[in-house]
Parts: sequence; structure tokens; C-alpha cells
Amino acid sequence: MSGVMKRMGMIFRAKANKALDRAEDPRETLDYSYQKQLELLQKVRRGVADVATSRKRLELQLNQLQQQSTKLEDQGRKALALGREDLAREALSRRAALQQQVTDLETQHTTLQGEEEKLTLAAQRLQAKVDAFRTKKETIKATYTAAQAQTRIGEAFSGISEEMGDVGLAIQRAEDKTAQLQARAGAIDELLASGALDDPSGMAKDDIQAELDRLSGGTDVELELQRMKAELAGGSPQQAIEGGTGQSQSQQQPQDTPRFDKQ
Repeated sequence: MSGVMKRMGMIFRAKANKALDRAEDPRETLDYSYQKQLELLQKVRRGVADVATSRKRLELQLNQLQQQSTKLEDQGRKALALGREDLAREALSRRAALQQQVTDLETQHTTLQGEEEKLTLAAQRLQAKVDAFRTKKETIKATYTAAQAQTRIGEAFSGISEEMGDVGLAIQRAEDKTAQLQARAGAIDELLASGALDDPSGMAKDDIQAELDRLSGGTDVELELQRMKAELAGGSPQQAIEGGTGQSQSQQQPQDTPRFDKQ
């Protein structure tokens, strides 16, 4: 049972991999990677801005502490000048506490300044990589698009593409059907001409019937010609027709018919 399940899992993964490979577009993958790099660059820049803001805040605090330290020093000097040694000692004590804070803030400021420089350098390097990736991405996309178009054109010319294959099959079917209809029409014409098939319209005639019609048409023309000659000669059309008929029959008899004289 475990072997069957493993086999089914392998088949499913193979089919899923094939479907994903067919659906994957390298151009979309490159655009997605570039978008992720831009998001990372934006985060680094935001980090640089945050560190710079913290550094600037420490600088403001240092300026305030230094101003207070200077003020306490002046107050202690004035108190000592007035003979108030106790007040001068208190002012100097407070100034010493402020100096410790100033030292701590200066250490933090130096650390933040170093972090800011590192992040700025990292942002600059990442920006250069993103720019290089964008150029390479556009080059790969253009090459892929050109190769895809060239492949489609080649498939169209060779007739192996799916669309052109359907067109080729349609043309082949049309040619086969046309040839079949032409052969059927030729066969029907031959059968009608030979008399094997009857034409209900009566328009198709075989060779014998065509010859008989031709002879009948010729006789009608001769009769009409004799009638017109009789009318021109002043005789009756019937005599001209009979005379023409007799003349045509006498012409048909052989001239070498033997004659028998009466004794």
C-alpha cells in the first residue's frame, strides 16, 4: 500500500511540475524578482533613514547637554567669584554629571554614525545590483520574446503549429471533398451519356439519339428549302415538297441499275 501511495505521489508531483513548467513565463518571473529586489532596497533605505533620524536626535540632545554644561560652568565661576564656594561646588558637581551623559551620548552617536555609514554603503551596493539586474532582465525578456516570435514563425512556415495544423487539415479536407465531387459529377455525366441512367428532365441524350436528331433536323431543313423554292417558282408548296422528296429518293437509287427492254 505504501508503494502505491509513493507512486501516486510521484505521478502527481510530475504532472504538477509539468503543468507549472507549461504555465510559467520567464518574463513574469524576472519581473517578480525585480519587484522583490526593489522592495528590499526600499527597506534598506528606510533603515538608513531611521538610523539617520536617531543620530540627529542624539546630536540635538548633545547640544542641549553641552549648553547646560556651559551654563553650569559659568554659574560656578560666578558663585566662586562671589565667595559662594558651596554653590560653585554644586554647579561643578552637576556639570560633571552632565558630562557623563554627554560622554554616553557621544558613544551612542559614534555607533549610530557607523551603522548609518554601513547601511548607506549597503544601499548603494544594492542599488547597483538592482540596476544591473534590471538591465539584464530587460535583455533576457527581449531575447525571449524574439525567440518566441521566431519559433512561432518557423512553426507557421513548417506547418507544425497547432493553428496552422488545423488550417492544413481544413485545406486537405476541402481538396479531398472537391476531388470527390468532381469524380462523382464526371461519373454521372458518363452514365447519362451512355444511357445507363435516365435523365428525368429529358435534356441528356446518348450518342444514337443525338445522331437521329441531327438527321431529322437536316431533313426538316431540306423540306423547308424546297418549299421556299416552289414559292419563288410559282408552284404549290406541296408539289415542291413531293418533287423534292422524289428527287432526293431518285438520287439515293444507284445509277447503275440494269434496265430490261421490252421485246
